[in-house]
Amino acid sequence: MKTNKWLIFMLFVALLILLGPFLVIFFASFEPTSTLRFPTTGFTLFWFKKVIAMPMFQKSFILSLRLAMLSSLLALLFGVPVGYVTARYDFRMKAFVELVTTLPVIIPGMVAGLALLRFFVLLNIFKIETTLLIGHTAIVLPYVVRSTISSLVNFPVSIEEAARSLGATPLRNFFLIVLPNIRVGIVSAFILTFITSFNNVPISLFLTGPGVSTLPIVMMTYMEYYYNPSIAALSTLLIGATLAVVLLAQKAFGISKLL
Repeated sequence: MKTNKWLIFMLFVALLILLGPFLVIFFASFEPTSTLRFPTTGFTLFWFKKVIAMPMFQKSFILSLRLAMLSSLLALLFGVPVGYVTARYDFRMKAFVELVTTLPVIIPGMVAGLALLRFFVLLNIFKIETTLLIGHTAIVLPYVVRSTISSLVNFPVSIEEAARSLGATPLRNFFLIVLPNIRVGIVSAFILTFITSFNNVPISLFLTGPGVSTLPIVMMTYMEYYYNPSIAALSTLLIGATLAVVLLAQKAFGISKLL
């Protein structure tokens, strides 16, 4: 088949748009001077050592990691059963449930963050970290529900019916038949929700408070006062860690078709 030069050119432009900003950040993180610039004037690992040793980044990284892990697990706990019920059963409020579980994705993040802020201010019963956890769980829950529904589309109902005909209870059927067969979708949903929660800005921007800030918010605040390659170095580390997790998961579970 003859190669189309225009298609090759469009592919190159698309790759440049997608990868260009990341390449700029990557090379800028090795800049030896105290100014963030590209192209770089040399090579140094000083900024990587600096951001790793800074207490403000360490504390916010641990908080973001904990929030991402807990919110992803909670989203799986609630989202998988909701996705299963939505995919397998017909009930009167089904359309409403589908709409509600999609709202956090449809509504702009800043609007959702402001709404959550006012809601928690009115309640005034939760700590800041708890409100962050609830907010992050709410925004990542739709990804779990949709991933579960998509996984169940490719899983024949006849297998569940066969298990029930052999005496399996609905609960046993769900844990021993359904979950093992949709584990790839669940793993991909966990990775997607973890990354989404860890990198979230709009919700965290409204729900953080004194002494409690996630890593993206700390990075934004830091850039307001300092324009050195520190943030570029930290971004490079985060990009590398994300790619490593996705590649390992793809190798172990074969999730490339679902992510």
